[in-house]
Amino acid sequence: MTYKIALTKLLLGLSVIAPALGITPAAQAQPEILTIAAANSVKDALRKVLPIFESHHKEIAVRVIYGPSQTLRKQIEEGAPVDVFLPSLSEEIDQLEKKGLVIQGSKRVYAGTSLVLITGTSLPAPIASIQDLYTVPVRRIAIGDLKASSVGKVAAQFLKYSKLEPQLKAQFIYGEHSRAVLDLVAKGEAEIGIVYRTDAVADQHIRILDTAPEDSHTPIRYGVAIVWTAKNLSGAGDFIEFLLTPQIQAQLKEHGFDQAPRHAGIVQPQEAKP
Repeated sequence: MTYKIALTKLLLGLSVIAPALGITPAAQAQPEILTIAAANSVKDALRKVLPIFESHHKEIAVRVIYGPSQTLRKQIEEGAPVDVFLPSLSEEIDQLEKKGLVIQGSKRVYAGTSLVLITGTSLPAPIASIQDLYTVPVRRIAIGDLKASSVGKVAAQFLKYSKLEPQLKAQFIYGEHSRAVLDLVAKGEAEIGIVYRTDAVADQHIRILDTAPEDSHTPIRYGVAIVWTAKNLSGAGDFIEFLLTPQIQAQLKEHGFDQAPRHAGIVQPQEAKP
């Protein structure tokens, strides 16, 4: 018996027993909070799709905590009250899973994206592609903080693979997270930057110059999971199923996401490991 079927039977049973005991439901139940810890890379997309989710699930009110993926993971490890974790790299979920801090069977990959080279629209860099980085000098290049952000970690892999790191290292300036990298480039404090396509596609102050080869870095897969501190298991499962629906996959594509793998399926949460 799945978690949801069991929960449905329990609720049906209570609806029959309560009137017999003289218990009447409140005139209007308060929405149950669903707390999502989400990477900055998914902020623009979530702002678009969360109102759709809440319109379909009026019994749920969503609360989102945004931040760098690695920071959010550490907060979850320490017991932060979170239901759903949406990092910018599924490896962050893998690390929680190894410690038994993910609800069994809830982890899914719901989308992917690519790594891109960007410049600002107001002060564009004098380059047109990654290949130009080998010959055209740049004053500053913005990347994510390797200790705090997943996008910094992936950018470092690309720079090492392409053998550009020794040449450009003196020009690196670091942003705490993807939004900070975008701001450095948009304001002209860095001529170019390296971010996920999902970071850059909706920013009118940013222009995408080129895409890093797929084999130059870890595949960028957006994962989602229900974590050990979850209180709203039913709402969390509903949200993950929602992300995998054709309607929301189409919305995510507009924000620079690639379609979820075909094997991504329905979530059936089972048990937490304290």
